[in-house]
Amino acid sequence: MELHHEVVRGHPVDVLTQASEHALGLVVGSRGRGGFTGMVLGSVSQGVLHHARCPVITVPA
Repeated sequence: MELHHEVVRGHPVDVLTQASEHALGLVVGSRGRGGFTGMVLGSVSQGVLHHARCPVITVPA
């Protein structure tokens, strides 16, 4: 399996969604740093789950 590293500018949900078109899977954190302590998912994780074109794995902080 090949691993690829890249720095990309843009909104995280947009960049990760675009990357998901050619990925076998995405791994994202389960919680953001926002002020909503009861939230299970951060806004980026939730956005990626709704728009990704591959399986998404969320991991706790």
